[in-house]
Amino acid sequence: MSAASDILVLDAHPRAGSFGDAIATAYTEGAGATRLDLRALAFDPILHEGYHSIQALEPDLVRAQAAMRAAAHLVFVYPSWWGTYPALLKGFVDRTFLPGFAFRFHEGQRTWDRLLAGRTGRLVVTMDWPAWAYRWVQGAPGHKAMVRATLGFSGVKPVHVTELGAVSTSTEEARRAFLDRVRADGASDRARVGRRAA
Repeated sequence: MSAASDILVLDAHPRAGSFGDAIATAYTEGAGATRLDLRALAFDPILHEGYHSIQALEPDLVRAQAAMRAAAHLVFVYPSWWGTYPALLKGFVDRTFLPGFAFRFHEGQRTWDRLLAGRTGRLVVTMDWPAWAYRWVQGAPGHKAMVRATLGFSGVKPVHVTELGAVSTSTEEARRAFLDRVRADGASDRARVGRRAA
């Protein structure tokens, strides 16, 4: 992970050298952000006991939580697989978005504190379908899970979504355009975060 920044990019593609890796690099450059590659972290992605007994966090996850707490803007870069996101990201969320970090229920009530409130977010999602087909045919289940059920539940809002597809059939020219687009998104987010901090 690079030096601390108020924009944190979490690259959730399991393979180094993927086009998703290049996408994360382009956004990071545009935003002047900190980058955290989830594939480089040493952790058990399985929450073995659910919330009955929270297992101790590995050092890499402790550092990841600290980086998310320090950030004003959280950016998740990942491919859409089977309509949602890779197991690497699901495991990371299960292990880090815990009670006391992401939320706190009020005892005996159906209300909760959103402990990551005050932060904004962005999803940068690559897919093998055209973006319109992902939204209108599949119903964008991955976006809903991340924007509403994870980040929204934890207080992160608004969350903007950048969809890049269809990557598998894209030309080199189209891929350069994708990289330019996310670099511009990064610069735009940098300006927005800067205005909020001013």
